Amino acid sequence: MSGIISPSILSADYTNLERDVKLVEAAGAEYLHIDVMDGQFVPAISYGPNWVKQLRPETNLVLDVHLMVQNPERFVDAFADAGSDIIGVHVEATPHIHRALQMIKQKGVKAEVVINPGTPVSAIESVLHMVDQVLVMTVNPGFGGQKFLPETLEKIEQLKTFKEEKELNFDIEIDGGVNDKTIAAAYEAGANVFVAGSYVYDKVDPAAKIKLLKALTKDAD
Repeated sequence: MSGIISPSILSADYTNLERDVKLVEAAGAEYLHIDVMDGQFVPAISYGPNWVKQLRPETNLVLDVHLMVQNPERFVDAFADAGSDIIGVHVEATPHIHRALQMIKQKGVKAEVVINPGTPVSAIESVLHMVDQVLVMTVNPGFGGQKFLPETLEKIEQLKTFKEEKELNFDIEIDGGVNDKTIAAAYEAGANVFVAGSYVYDKVDPAAKIKLLKALTKDAD
């Protein structure tokens, strides 16, 4: 069993998006990471729910939607109705994280809580029982191409320990600076879902890169 690779379309070629999505799907990626940015929670702006709606019939990949938006409750219904399989919300973006996650679950979509590099695991412990996935940002959110922050490995380890001690069932995803040099340490720490953007979509054989990432996160037989 190997880790789950979630290529980020933030780094894909927008003018050939269908081609780039089908390419990573054929290469063995399981998820497609869609970064939604509002220009407030993070400086950049990207993707509304119509992007998800248009992508949904074009791929069988799990649509892994990451809301980097202020007050994400405003957008949960629209992105769920558009065809999202997973919706992630930042604990830093709302004073009502429990309500936001509850809204996602009520739509029949998998719920994910997200923490920034400067946010401790303790900030989300009270909602871990209700999530399907936790996303640990391994760079500061908002821009692609940043370097992996090694200090975030400790948070992955803490989540793995908490999950085992409380007998919870959630995936641990990381996003930021994932490549063939950084993925093994994160996998060893306890992550099992890996967002890879610029590393996969830098125009040098994306399919081979996905296969390499999967090989580097493969359990020993």
